[in-house]
Amino acid sequence: MPCRILLADDSPLFRAGLRALLEQKKEYAVVADTSDAMSAVALAEKLRPEIVVLDMNSDTLNRQQVLQELFIRVPGSRVLMLSARSELEHVMNCLQLGAQGFLLKSATVCEFEQALQTLRSGGQYLSSTVLPMVIGQALKHNRKRPASPAQAPLTPRQLEILRLIARGESTRSIADGLGLSVKTVEAHRSQIMHRLQIHDVPGLVLFAVREGIICLND
Repeated sequence: MPCRILLADDSPLFRAGLRALLEQKKEYAVVADTSDAMSAVALAEKLRPEIVVLDMNSDTLNRQQVLQELFIRVPGSRVLMLSARSELEHVMNCLQLGAQGFLLKSATVCEFEQALQTLRSGGQYLSSTVLPMVIGQALKHNRKRPASPAQAPLTPRQLEILRLIARGESTRSIADGLGLSVKTVEAHRSQIMHRLQIHDVPGLVLFAVREGIICLND
């Protein structure tokens, strides 16, 4: 079955472009689109899309409200934030409010499709453009507190996959690069998150930086 997608963007032209792009893909079905943040919640609650593609940059309060309401009322829907803004505070705010993915509007069509595929498979996606900032925030955060002891040990394969995840690689690219199936990579990622008790990509990046698994110039 195609992945059901709800588009919520306050730019009619950009929203129409996304709909036209997705309607060319048989693996996706746009169930609705809206320019209003709070109507996006009502539509999501009614239609239960797998992914909500959301951009409400013109109204910060609405963005916060819609993310919180989606998390509470439609926990099965995953949110991909689209934004023209790349400031660290903005990126971290979206992630902390529950978005499973963050992508800049300047991204390529290929990266947009990668983000959708990652969220559809249960993963979380960070734009390759903002990932270094998140790592930088991790370094700054960890200078303020003593490093905690290493958590549950990971196998060499899991460490390799964790490093690639922290670098922003998609599940598909990791699978292709390591000669594994997508399902195998997803299983490893699930085991990593379970062992570390970390359930989002920024958290994995924080752990990878703290433990020296990845560095800023990696």
